[in-house]
This record gives sequence, structure tokens and C-alpha cells, in this order.
Amino acid sequence: MKSEKRVKKVRRIRVENGLNKDMQAKLVILFVLVLLAFAGLGVRLIMITRDNGERYKKQVLSQQKYNSVTLPFKRGDILDCKGSKLATSEKVYNMIVDAKVMLAKEESLEATLDALRVCFPNLDVSAIRTHVTQNPTSQYYIVKKQLTYDEISAFLEMDNNNEEYPDIAGVWFENEYKRVYPNNSLASDVIGFTVRGEGGQYGLEQYYNDVLEGINGREYGYLNEDETLERTTIPATDGYNIVTTIDANIQQIVEKYLYQFNEENKNAARDGNGANNLGCIIMDVDTGDILAMASYPTFDLNNPRDTSRLIGMKKSELNGTIPYDAVVLTEANIEEELADDEIKNANLANLWKNFCISNTYEPGSTYKPFTVAAGLESGKLTGEEYYTCNGALQVSVHNIKCHNYKKGGCGTLSVKGAVENSCNVSFMLMGRQIGSNTFLEYQNKYNFGLKTNVDLYGEARTDSLIFGGDTMGETELATSTFGQGFNVTMIQMITGYCSLINGGYYYEPHMVSKITASDGSVVKTVTPRVLKQTISEQTSAQIVDYCIGVVQEGTGKEARPAGYMIGGKTGTAEMVPRDRTNYLLSFMGFAPADNPQIAIYVVVDRPNSWVQDNVGFARKLCRNILTEVLPYMNIYMTEELTEKEEAELAELNITVKRANTEEEEPEETEETDTPDVDENGNIDAHGGDVTSSIPVTEEEMQSDDVEMAPLTGNVLNMETGEAVKENTDEVPY
Repeated sequence: MKSEKRVKKVRRIRVENGLNKDMQAKLVILFVLVLLAFAGLGVRLIMITRDNGERYKKQVLSQQKYNSVTLPFKRGDILDCKGSKLATSEKVYNMIVDAKVMLAKEESLEATLDALRVCFPNLDVSAIRTHVTQNPTSQYYIVKKQLTYDEISAFLEMDNNNEEYPDIAGVWFENEYKRVYPNNSLASDVIGFTVRGEGGQYGLEQYYNDVLEGINGREYGYLNEDETLERTTIPATDGYNIVTTIDANIQQIVEKYLYQFNEENKNAARDGNGANNLGCIIMDVDTGDILAMASYPTFDLNNPRDTSRLIGMKKSELNGTIPYDAVVLTEANIEEELADDEIKNANLANLWKNFCISNTYEPGSTYKPFTVAAGLESGKLTGEEYYTCNGALQVSVHNIKCHNYKKGGCGTLSVKGAVENSCNVSFMLMGRQIGSNTFLEYQNKYNFGLKTNVDLYGEARTDSLIFGGDTMGETELATSTFGQGFNVTMIQMITGYCSLINGGYYYEPHMVSKITASDGSVVKTVTPRVLKQTISEQTSAQIVDYCIGVVQEGTGKEARPAGYMIGGKTGTAEMVPRDRTNYLLSFMGFAPADNPQIAIYVVVDRPNSWVQDNVGFARKLCRNILTEVLPYMNIYMTEELTEKEEAELAELNITVKRANTEEEEPEETEETDTPDVDENGNIDAHGGDVTSSIPVTEEEMQSDDVEMAPLTGNVLNMETGEAVKENTDEVPY
């Protein structure tokens, strides 16, 4: 019995062992099959990812809660030379309504609308209700733009008070920056403005747009199925600040007197402003720094489309030209005249243009120092010559008259006397000695016909507005010697003039001295740059002497400010049409006389007066401006004051400052060394850039940003922009 049981047990064990082996084999096969299946699935997933990955990714993301917020950059500030803000960006807030969140709870709609009604009394709450109920899935609806923090703070307090206001939901505020100009219209032509989504327009805002602009940041993320927030933030990069050479105090003085001129002369002889255009530039003669640049009329940088600033201006055509007999815009007709949006935009564009760099004109007698300098530097004149003026000079078929022709002419004059008395006949005789080739050579050295490359948007091209060797004949040379027959810009004139009085060094004019980051660190320093030497220091000293004589003995006496001696030159240019009713008056000077530090250039374009050819308008403007600017700059007075001048200064609250007195010790001023010229003809610009004394190429001085006027050596009509062939026999001084 026991043996039988033992045999059965052995058999059972053997059977069980046999089953295990079978199962093991099956399991191996099953494992292999499963492994192959996973391998197949892996291959399939790889193929799906490769061929349809983006489509499936979008399907997955579309089922998740995803949000993304733009973090706006702050546009860089524009500062004056002393750090005062001329343009800045302030944080504002856009009110956003999320209808989906507002309707998530039944109580939220009314509670939120009630809160909005309390905090924003002028808000159209019914419009929000309509939008929310009609668009229940909407999550981004802009209700109000550019609110200040003070305007939204009351609502934020209610929204954050969950105990008293638990049901407020669906309203949030999006950050944004608003461009603000603290001084409204101050330096409007220079600064320019911004347009949302388009960046800077005109002036520094457009020229330095890439510097001022930053890069938006982004905050984005999503809620997965477990409601876990996945979020990433890329911070915004703010724009750089630019520090200008403009002194806001000097700029205010200049603009005050341009405005005063307009108020005193508007509607005097005709409807409209005190002049078609007024302009003034003040420049540091030894660096090219522009301390002030202004024109009139101005506009409000915070509201540049305000058409009321156009009142008093002549209406322009669609292409920007202003006909000679154009309608003057008045309060009564402006709405009707500018009913067409394109016409309105064309007239606003004329308002926004910077007259000091964008308009061209014939300079008149302010060009005479350039003519004399060319003659002296070339050796064609010695300065010892004498000329006799009998009132007119026959040039080719033309009898060209001097401004003193009714009195029998200016008589016999030296070179200095010719400058002081602004004698056209004497200058035409000088022109014969100088010759057209030399005249044109030096005109090019002074940079006429080329752009100055001032760092402002909109500088006009004048390469087609001056004579060339093939277009300058005997008559053209004669009239060019006293600044008629070719066109210039204000920035060209004052930049070239600085080289005549600073030893001959032509500095590139500039508006920006430094670029800084938002943390105050300096990104770039702009150093004065000498482009070339136009004349020698000896010739420059003679020009300074001649120009001082103009103010002491000649046509510029009325330009002298109280307590100071200055040098300068008057200008009266007759414009097209030459009917003795279109004059551009100017004065270009420097101060102080014994050590020129600043140059000033004032232009009055067609004054509103029955007698237009009165250069006294420009002289008076210059005097008024310098009477305040020079004491502000701590330049000491050197001249005795009359009782009238003392009363004038007292009324202006100006303290009399004289050097070497017990009451007032002279301040130490940083001297500017004369640029060194090495053996290769390179000029060291006071530690700045080292540039060749050979003029930069014409390609470098030109740009295609401004259209060329269709003129080759003839006069440009400022009203129409067209070339005019003029054969008048009478050319003014």
C-alpha cells in the first residue's frame, strides 16, 4: 500500500514538473509577443509624433486651460542736458472684462456691475452688461484704456476685500505705458511724438526709435487636468534713455520770444501769424552741441492732432506745398477747410515739420562772411582791398542794384567796411576776384549742398539747390556772393558759421550727448566730432573781427544785448516771386565777442508787416533772446549799461554779472583746446573721434529719406517747391 502511494506521488510530481515546463515555454512566447507589441507601439508612436505631432499637440493644448499675458516694455526717457525729462513713459491700465468668469457665479454679474458703477461714475455699465450677456464665453473685452492708478485704486480695494465683496469677479487691469511730455509744446519740433503701434514720429522720437524702444516680455502658462499651474515669465527689456544737448531753460527763453513776436505781429498787415515761419538755433561753437532749436508755430506733444494749432497758418495742398495765395486758416473756416481727412493730415504734417532742418530758402547777406572767408583763405583776397559802390553793378545783361542805390551807393569801402555795411556791389566785385571755381570749392567745404547729418529725422537735401560748375555763370556768381540764387537750411548755415569763428573746425552738429540704460548706466557717450577744417585760424580771426564790426559800426547794432558785445551778420533775402513782398530776414551771431562760446541764428520768414524788408525784426529777436540767455550761462557782462538797459534787466529779474569784482568772482570754466592736426591731416576732436580733415563723401552726407527738389542750380520757390528761373535786375541786400 505504501509503495503504491509513493508511486502515485512521484507520478504527480513528474506531471506537475511537466506542466511547469509547458507553462514556462508559453510564458516565454507570451513575453516575446508582448515585447514585440510594445516595440510596434513604440515605432507607431514615433511615426505619429513625426507625421502628426503638431496636430495632436494642438488638440491636447486646446483641452487645457491656457493663458498668456504680454508684459510691456517701458520706452526710454528723453532728457535735457541737466537731466530734466522732456519725454517719459508712465504706467497706465486698461480695464478688461472676462465674461466667462463674471458669469461663473450667478451673483457675480450684478455685484461686479454695481462696483463698477460706484468706482467709475462715467462708465457705461449697461454696455458692459449687454456685452457679457451676449458673449458669455468672451474672456478679453477692453472697456476703458489708459487709466491711471488713482482711477482704478478704489475698485481694486473693493475687489481685494473678499469679506465685504465676495462676488466681484471678471474684471482685471492690463498694464501698459503711455507716452507723456511734461512740458507740452516745449521743443516739440525737436522731440517729435509717438503713435501707438507705430513708434516715434518726427524728431528725436523717430530718429532714435530703435534706441528708445525695448522688447516686450511675456508671462504664460496653463492649468493641467489636475488644476496644477504651469507658468513661465520672460521679463520685458526696457528701452534706453537719451540725454540731449538741449538746455530746457535756454529752449524756454527762445520759445518765449518767438511766441511774443507772433503775438505782436499777427494780423498786422494780413490775416494770419506774425510770420510764415520763425526759427532759432543756438549752438556751442566748439562742440556742435545744439543748446536750443525752436520754430513757430509749435504743437502740443500730448495732443499732436489738435487742429487749433493750425490757426494762423496758410492751408497746404495735399502734397504739402503751400500756394502763394493760399487760404489762411482761421477759427471761422478751419472746420470747413480741413473737412477732408487727407487735407487735414497734410496740414498737420506741415505743422509737425522742423523748420530749422526741413525747410530751405535763400540765405541772403548772412552768407557774406562765407564769401569773404573763401577769398581770404584761397589767397584771392588779402583783406587790404577797397571797392567803390555807386549803387549798382552791370553784370552781363543785368544791372544789379545795391540796397543803398537810392542814396547813390555805399561809396568806397574796405573789405571789413563792405561786411559791416552789407554792400552787394563790393561783394560782386570780390566774386570776380575769387572766381566761380574757388567759390564753389569753398561752398562745398562749408558743406552747402550736403546734409549735416544732424541726429534728427527729416533733414532736407540741398544738393540740387546749389549751383555747379556747369550752371554757375557770371550772373549766378555775382548773386551768390551775397546769398541769393541758391538754397540752404538753417542747420547748414549755423554749423558752417561756427567753423568760421572757432578757428576753422567744422563740427558735426548733434542733439544727443549720451545714451543710458534704465538703471542709469552709460551705454554710449557721443563725443564732439570734427569732420574737417574749412579755413585757417588766421582767416577765422579776421572773420570774427569783421563780424564784431557789423555790430559795433554796421547793420547789426540793434542786435547787441544789454551788457554784452557780440559779433554777427544781418541778412535780407528777397524770395520768389520777387515782387518786393516776400522777404526772409535773419541775423547770425556769436557771443561773447572776445571769446565766442555760442552761435545764434534767427530767421523770420515773410513777416506780417506792410514793410517786410526790415531786418530789425531779426535783430530785435536776437537781442531779446541773448539778453536772457547770456546771463543764464554765467557769461560776464563787458559793456556799460544805459539807464534803459538797467531798467530792462531789472524787469526781467536779471542780476548784473561782471568779471573780477569783489561781489562776484569769476567761475572757473573748462577750456576747450584747439583740435590738434597731425602730420597726416587728421584732426583730434578734443579727445573724441579722430577723423580726416578731408570732407566726408557726398554719399555719406546724403540720404534718400527726403525727396530731392526738382532743381538744378535755380531758385526754389518755398511756396510751391518748384524750380524758378529768375532774371530780375534788382536783387536786395
